[in-house]
Amino acid sequence: MITRIVKMHFKSSEIENFQLLYQSVKLKINSYDGCEGVTLVQDTMNPEIFFTLSHWQSTQHLDHYRTSALFEDTWAKTKVMFAAKPMAWSTQEA
Repeated sequence: MITRIVKMHFKSSEIENFQLLYQSVKLKINSYDGCEGVTLVQDTMNPEIFFTLSHWQSTQHLDHYRTSALFEDTWAKTKVMFAAKPMAWSTQEA
């Protein structure tokens, strides 16, 4: 099992737009082959910072999603909202 953690810092004016976008694609991501679930969380100290936590059956499933039209379209719409460069980690239980 792979957990992908993505940290995103948004322009304050884009927070609501991002939340609407996330809600519109969440079910599609959750139903993507190999995805065991995706969650959006918001930093308690800085409301401009969000994290997505997605769980994948394997690295191959994650890589397949990351080259999909769904990801490319969603990422293109998301990255214009950033206030800072995003950070991402692929993790597994130790």
